[in-house]
Amino acid sequence: MSSSLTARRHLPVLALAAALTACGGKPAETAAPAEAAPKAADAANASSPAALPQGWLHLAGANVPSSTNLIPVLPVTVTSDDGEQVTVKDASRIVAGGDDVIAVIEALGLGGQVYAAPLRSATEAGRKAPKQFLFNRTTGVEGVLSLEGTLFLGNSLRRHTELAKKLRGAGEAAVVIDDLQPAPEKVRKVAAALGVAEAGNALAAQVQAQLEEAAAIASSSKVHPRVIHLSATGAGGAPTVAGADSASGKLIGLAGGVNIGTEAGVANYSALSNEGVVAAAPEVILVTENDLQLFGGEAGLWKAYPTLKQTPAGAANRVWVMPDVQLKAASVGSGSGAVALAKALAALPSP
Repeated sequence: MSSSLTARRHLPVLALAAALTACGGKPAETAAPAEAAPKAADAANASSPAALPQGWLHLAGANVPSSTNLIPVLPVTVTSDDGEQVTVKDASRIVAGGDDVIAVIEALGLGGQVYAAPLRSATEAGRKAPKQFLFNRTTGVEGVLSLEGTLFLGNSLRRHTELAKKLRGAGEAAVVIDDLQPAPEKVRKVAAALGVAEAGNALAAQVQAQLEEAAAIASSSKVHPRVIHLSATGAGGAPTVAGADSASGKLIGLAGGVNIGTEAGVANYSALSNEGVVAAAPEVILVTENDLQLFGGEAGLWKAYPTLKQTPAGAANRVWVMPDVQLKAASVGSGSGAVALAKALAALPSP
């Protein structure tokens, strides 16, 4: 690795922080039914291993924990992350708030119970859900109720607490599983809400073991590359970088990388200027399969970040594409993704 690249690793944090602009828009908050969802083949087209540009790496962890042939025991009473006690009597038609909870449902062998999912879902069960929805600020509890689910499983305290309260008032079971908590805890809570707590505990233990394996790989590595995770969403359509409290930011750090957003001290996903991209000097570019599709493939990614090729990662064409549920969301695949990322980072040449 060149001396100029090594020097870039130690750029003042304040210079990078100045180039990062916090997202101004909040994520949409309620649900409106949509006419149709993208086909699974379309969602994976630009990001499948065979379709990736030469030199790019499809990085997917193996051995994602899973269970089969489970028999849920309902009704069950659980504590939602908004503090409310909720009794779940019927989980046959789940309205899921995001891919992180859907991935857990799939891993439990209950993917067929996902009845409504967000548009552009990165999970198979989400894409195959009979109904699709779009969160926005103009539709309230009526939009979710119109989906005719038997259980609302939200994934954000900030977005779903008030919605869950109103749904319960209308007689629908609503459980919120906050997206900011560690993946093993999320796995346990989703499983408990579906009446398969014991299986959830087993899966969570496997995820925890994988996270610890990734941390061990990172701690023994002599290289800690600068990593930038790029997203197609998060700042009103502007290019964004994963910040300190994002699932991917935490995973990158665990796996032995230096996350650009964490280094700068920004939260969530923040817009990154063209100058900021160069100043960040990433040695590895991470993008998820779904985001690569949203960018429009290779050409769209370079267009969204026109100065990216001026960075060490861009010059080396070091772009790694990972499954969304192994990088962007803390979920059942986080441990597997962390191990794969840790091994790939540790294999890079020393500066």
